Amino acid sequence: MSTELQFIVNAGGVLSGDLRVPGDKSISHRSIMLGALAEGVTHIHGFLEGEDALATLQAFRAMGVEINGPTAGEVTIQGVGMRGLRAPGQALDLGNSGTSMRLLSGLLAGQGFPVTLLGDASLSKRPMGRVVRPLQQMGADIETTGAGTAPLVMKPVRQLSGIQYVMPVASAQVKSCLLLAGLYAEGETRVTEPAPTRDHTERMLQTFGYPVTRSGEQCGVQGGGRLIACDLDVPADISSAAFFLVGASIAEGSALLLRHVGVNPTRCGVINILRLMGADIDLLHAREAGGEPVADLRVRSAPLRGIHIPHDQIPLAIDEFPVLFVAAACAEGETVLTGAEELRVKESDRIQVMADGLAALGIEVRTTQDGIVIQGGQLQAGEVDSHGDHRIAMAFAIAALRAQGPIRIRDCANVNTSFPDFAAFAKRSGLAIEAAHA
Repeated sequence: MSTELQFIVNAGGVLSGDLRVPGDKSISHRSIMLGALAEGVTHIHGFLEGEDALATLQAFRAMGVEINGPTAGEVTIQGVGMRGLRAPGQALDLGNSGTSMRLLSGLLAGQGFPVTLLGDASLSKRPMGRVVRPLQQMGADIETTGAGTAPLVMKPVRQLSGIQYVMPVASAQVKSCLLLAGLYAEGETRVTEPAPTRDHTERMLQTFGYPVTRSGEQCGVQGGGRLIACDLDVPADISSAAFFLVGASIAEGSALLLRHVGVNPTRCGVINILRLMGADIDLLHAREAGGEPVADLRVRSAPLRGIHIPHDQIPLAIDEFPVLFVAAACAEGETVLTGAEELRVKESDRIQVMADGLAALGIEVRTTQDGIVIQGGQLQAGEVDSHGDHRIAMAFAIAALRAQGPIRIRDCANVNTSFPDFAAFAKRSGLAIEAAHA
């Protein structure tokens, strides 16, 4: 008997209320990693209790770190210091979490013990050569499959060496991987990125007292330092807020207040792009929490128009494109995205899977190798397959706000990787959604 989780979302609805979406996934991962390596006790508030962040937490427990929680977003970590991790008794299974695998490959490359990193079927297809190659330049001993994918088999080395690395593709995960490896390298590790990417690692290292040098498109660390425990307040995740920013924009009569959302300038592409399309979004009560800028976001419905998405916004919105494609489907005119080939190697090929789903719902779309062209139109009722991609499942749930009939979304269990209880949360805000096993 099949137990596939599906979302069935009835057409129409209005989003309203005062909401706080779950904690930021990127920051939750990093809070566990740095808290574990710090000296002293780190207290985390607002931790995301999704499967991806929990995979990171379990990995550090397996390496001998005492972690209490999470309980209602509260986590306490007894730091073991930079050299206090122990070899795990078995391979570390990181589930669906690409962030866990790529960042841990850097952090563990210089630890001095053997470790193997595994993932689920989806993660085992994602490219790891982009982190393995520069780590090998630093002296790491890492093996992948012949296809450059997980499992990653890591053997101890005497010492890593700092490198100057120019990234061929903008990727916060590659940058973070190398900076974390650089903590254990002799000399300086410096990374040059071709376009700005999220800088949560650099900010959090400094919050834990570890110096980071930044100059233009370069950032670097000197090996051999210390991390000092601290208290961290994890902002609400802008990637999760994005579904409600789009939903309230496209559903006439909607008005939402989204509380305590992280508005790091390296993550604000979704706001910038929606505003270019005509969205009515205000940032209120801007402040700082745990080294990160946060604000309350007020969004009201507004007519959207198609645009050519600026290239400089792509790395700043790389995780939000599935729901931005829904906004494009509801906009007047044509939306064009180019230069986004990175979307083809996410949890799914997000260009193709979104194009197939939008086409099944009656929207005119055309894909290119590095992008998509979407003609705004009328969404119809229909069935779509998320291909196990959490962000695609949630994006099509939001699409029902402007559909002419119900939308059934298949293969939705992985929504729990980033947004536990999404269906119940969205229902409270006005989405006519039910989760069912079929």
